[in-house]
Amino acid sequence: MNLEWMAWTVPTAIFFAVIASLLILFTILGIRYPETPRRGVLMIETTRGDRLFITLLGSAFVNAAWLGLTDLPQWWALGICAIYAAAVFRWV
Repeated sequence: MNLEWMAWTVPTAIFFAVIASLLILFTILGIRYPETPRRGVLMIETTRGDRLFITLLGSAFVNAAWLGLTDLPQWWALGICAIYAAAVFRWV
């Protein structure tokens, strides 16, 4: 099978490995340490998985905006996403 058209690079493989690892980790945490939903600043009930989804979605928008609006290295956007993730898991 020829997969050259997919352009698998090391950063792409790392990205998908991190996402898969997060999903596995959060599944294990959900089984081992069940939680009750909580209300944060959005005034909706969220679980760990909900906050992970909000973080991943928001990070995608941050990175897309970063690519479109600035010529600075993408590593800065990763730092912003890390701060955003910490805020979401703390207050949402």
